[in-house]
Amino acid sequence: MFSQISINQVLNTVNSTIGAGLTTTEITQGLKEALTVGSRNATASASKVDGFYKNPKIKIPWPSEAKDMKNTLNSMGMKKQVTAFEKQVNRAAEDAAKKAAPIFIKSITSMSINDGLSILQGKNDEATQYLKRTTSDQLMAEFKPIVSESLKKVDITRYWKPLFTNYNKLPMVKKVNPNLDDYVSRKAMEGLFKLVAEEEFKIRQDPAARVNDILRKVFGG
Repeated sequence: MFSQISINQVLNTVNSTIGAGLTTTEITQGLKEALTVGSRNATASASKVDGFYKNPKIKIPWPSEAKDMKNTLNSMGMKKQVTAFEKQVNRAAEDAAKKAAPIFIKSITSMSINDGLSILQGKNDEATQYLKRTTSDQLMAEFKPIVSESLKKVDITRYWKPLFTNYNKLPMVKKVNPNLDDYVSRKAMEGLFKLVAEEEFKIRQDPAARVNDILRKVFGG
């Protein structure tokens, strides 16, 4: 826990970089607002149709450890199904992302003054890292059932585990993870946090992204 001396030291740093006169309450309020704006923008972007699939920064690829499996399916004349599967993997992430906003808001609401000061002193993605620490477990719990249900919409899903199981029985091969729900859920989280980090960076660096008075006051400009 911060002592009064350490808080003063932090405020001196704050005052020298973003202007004098900020209280710890204003700093925390500004950071909460920044995270709220950033997380809502990121969630809205990720959860729309093609939010993952047509965004090369976060598009979920075929699992790298399953390239041999993909090649086998293509050689069996299933290229169309492979493409449909890759698209549905990203649709699953888009569906899951809709659950993120209330989880993020709950975490942001719980942010303490100490959290706020640490974030302000930190790197350009420090607030995003805070969200990762405080929401990842709940996001995974919410995402996996949605991902599982979404992936059932494509026939190729039923080939997934049997093919992995048979592949893993081969001698001298590196074992692979057949848990597709886990893979897609984790990739969905990674993509979402990448978008949140981009939003955070904008607010820290771009005056035009500071859409209200408290953001302008805390982050300058």
